[in-house]
Amino acid sequence: MPRKPSQIAPDWWDYTTLDASLVREAAALTPRQLKGLSRPGFKVVFYDTLEDFYLAEALEYLDAWKASTPDNPVGICGPIGPTEQLPLVARLVNSLDVDIRHGHFWGMDEWCVDGKEVDVSHPLSFERADRELCFNRIARSRRMPEEHLHFPKADTRDFLGSWEGVRCALMQGGQGDVKHWAFNDPPRRRGPHRHEPPSPEKYLKLGTRVVELHPLTIAQNARTSGGGNISMVPTQAITVGPRETWKADKVSIWHAGTHDNPFGQRLTTLMISKGLADTAVPMSLLALHPNVQFNFYVGGIGHCDIEMH
Repeated sequence: MPRKPSQIAPDWWDYTTLDASLVREAAALTPRQLKGLSRPGFKVVFYDTLEDFYLAEALEYLDAWKASTPDNPVGICGPIGPTEQLPLVARLVNSLDVDIRHGHFWGMDEWCVDGKEVDVSHPLSFERADRELCFNRIARSRRMPEEHLHFPKADTRDFLGSWEGVRCALMQGGQGDVKHWAFNDPPRRRGPHRHEPPSPEKYLKLGTRVVELHPLTIAQNARTSGGGNISMVPTQAITVGPRETWKADKVSIWHAGTHDNPFGQRLTTLMISKGLADTAVPMSLLALHPNVQFNFYVGGIGHCDIEMH
């Protein structure tokens, strides 16, 4: 029997097409139960303050870069969303006199307009944010060379080549309203996938590519970055794919309660803990990765009780 249509966008797959019993189970989770969903290969960590939360996130950058040498280069793939850790990374490198010249960095994604990545002059440019919030703030004497900074382009060949010969110690990210990491959104409901979403095995073969964005992702980015102005948000992006994600030794997802809501945080934690991989909920595919950590700010976990505002 075909799965039900999305309640958000009928031409797409998303978490509203899941079985209602799974949705109820996720919504009922208490913070204590959420923390108890750790298992081998999947760790759930709580932070009591935002200061501790973002400091721990920033330190992941330093830990990765400090392991890098000229003969064994190491890098981190990092997000725009969250961004609060980025100025902390620069401050820590400068204040602690950390030499990161041998480290590498991959940007997770970038907006795409008319078949080409947006220029750094674009107000929503992710590369611009990475540079202004982090790399331009690091002292030149400690900063990695320009050729160690890898930002995705619509022509993905150079970006894909940059993963060869460099170990990705960590892929860091947040979780969007549509339950994606990077811009690995659920697919459209069409062709062979009209009645069932693609299999996890098929989705995991996808590499860095230009993607069409789910309507919920467009609305979220307007909310978090554009004051709610949906008309300014591009409808396509270039995103790092599952193929590159599985090259990372570890995937670390940071939930501050800003980008996704109390239900979404619970849903993907439950699905990964139970090993339920479903491409309508792309983040759940991390159930198949051998080393994943979910990091929660306690004040952002919230609850799923009914409240009228």
